[in-house]
Amino acid sequence: MTSLRGYAAVTAAYWAFMLTDGALRMLVLLHFHRLGFSPLTLAWLFVLYEVAGIVTNLTAGWLAARFGLASTLLAGLALQIVALAALTQLDAGWAMATSVVFVMLVQGASGVAKDLTKTASKSAVKLLAPPGQGLYAWVAALTGSKNAVKGLGFFLGAALLGGVGFIPALWTLAGSLTVVLVAIVTFLPGGLTVRDKGAKFTHVFSTDSRINWLSLARLFLFGARDVWFVVALPIWLTVALAQDRGPEEAFFLTGGFMAFWIIFYGAMQAMAPRLGAGSARRALFWVGALAVATGALAALVVAAPNAVWPVLAGLVLFGAVFAVNSAMHSFLILDFAGDKRVTMDVGFYYMANAGGRLIGTVLSGLTYQAGGLALSLACAAVMALLSGMALTRLTLQS
Repeated sequence: MTSLRGYAAVTAAYWAFMLTDGALRMLVLLHFHRLGFSPLTLAWLFVLYEVAGIVTNLTAGWLAARFGLASTLLAGLALQIVALAALTQLDAGWAMATSVVFVMLVQGASGVAKDLTKTASKSAVKLLAPPGQGLYAWVAALTGSKNAVKGLGFFLGAALLGGVGFIPALWTLAGSLTVVLVAIVTFLPGGLTVRDKGAKFTHVFSTDSRINWLSLARLFLFGARDVWFVVALPIWLTVALAQDRGPEEAFFLTGGFMAFWIIFYGAMQAMAPRLGAGSARRALFWVGALAVATGALAALVVAAPNAVWPVLAGLVLFGAVFAVNSAMHSFLILDFAGDKRVTMDVGFYYMANAGGRLIGTVLSGLTYQAGGLALSLACAAVMALLSGMALTRLTLQS
């Protein structure tokens, strides 16, 4: 009963954080697109967010082991509140370069917050999931529900921007997360405060080749998503919709689709265990399917650049296949991780995840500016193939 209550508390904290994370991303992206920032400049706004993720994931596992999962989780929530409040100080009279640097720094703080929260939450699953009930199912449930909530955050951010404006939206998110933080401090179980005072930072680097190859596969897998998702898709879709509708409606519909995509992706992650047991060989099959589907979608955009709804349908298919890949990866890292170093193995793995997001974020702005959505999708297909190559090495060891 205690483990279920702890799992519920950790899940609630993770949900609350990811709701604000998704909302903040859409607020920043659409607000600065409206101000006339180029696709590449928009990508730069999120670069420090991803760089911070790499550094934080490398250290968060050690911090969680050294100071306890509870401290790491609460620190992530508190830092996100600070980041949201700080962004309200953005001044419309600042020069563009000043605004870009300020937003990058705030986004960097948000990136640290996200990965402190994520590493603590994902690691807690292995410790709190009831024994004998299937780790894959519990991991898929947390990850899938988290992404569904983040999808709601995308919609919430777009709706708040259109409804109340940029600054009031930020204060709304900061206030709501503060209430959640107080509640989590009250209800979080004591078992997550256990510390390993002998944990050393050098222990974060894995000596298990399975974890290293899986981490490399994760890097390319998430690069394959973010190369079209972060900048290319929302800008392409907003521009396409604004031709027949006003900009406010275009923002609302773009946020709606982004929300739907993430929610659908999360639902598919939660259902992934029903498609078969998690294994490296099954993950290899699914990433191969992802590469083929993405290549076909890039060809569709080249052949019919104005076919908005067929492209969106193809991206939903991408989401379904990608979700199964992601769920299997999330299970495999917890399956491979040692009980005594789970936070450090998970932190190292999610460092690779953040690296993929960083590469994807930069390439999203670069490829869209150079060749539009088609080039972004073609790059995604290549990265999916590279993920498959890394998984091939993993399957040879399984």
